[in-house]
Amino acid sequence: MQKTSEQFDAVVNECRSLFINKMKDYGSAWRILRLPSLTDQIFIKAQRIRQLQENEIKKVEEDEIPEFIGIINYSLMTLIQLEKGVAEEPDMDLDEATELYDKHIKITKELMENKNHDYGEAWRDLRISSLTDLILQKLLRVKQIEDNKGKTLVSEGIDANYQDMINYAIFALILINEQK
Repeated sequence: MQKTSEQFDAVVNECRSLFINKMKDYGSAWRILRLPSLTDQIFIKAQRIRQLQENEIKKVEEDEIPEFIGIINYSLMTLIQLEKGVAEEPDMDLDEATELYDKHIKITKELMENKNHDYGEAWRDLRISSLTDLILQKLLRVKQIEDNKGKTLVSEGIDANYQDMINYAIFALILINEQK
């Protein structure tokens, strides 16, 4: 599991670097996005990945990697929104946003390590297409919870679904890198 931890960190460093650079370009404009809007952004990225995996002909020469990175970063933005609430206008500087990003990725990594321990790194035997489908399934669950105004009877909270999506996307990127 040490290898997984190092691979996880390498993927997160790439995602974090992009997040920081986009914060420098755009500031925290994403802070005005309501949770369903963030969910829909992630859904679009997951659907695009699925289309890339299924279509033989690509009209735009781009692979799945930027979309998985987008899923990770948008999911972290969602976790931040869950903690801080939606803002009426951009209200977060780079330092605070990075601190919250790091906080939520640390919690998500701890979840991954605990699940990895219990499941014995079963994700390594999954296909990337299966990880994509699992992300889409989580998104459909979240959309249903959002449509139900956050009320659930027996389900885990929305935050756990976003943490799982982050981990699935990181696993996919690790597998893609291993196949190169």
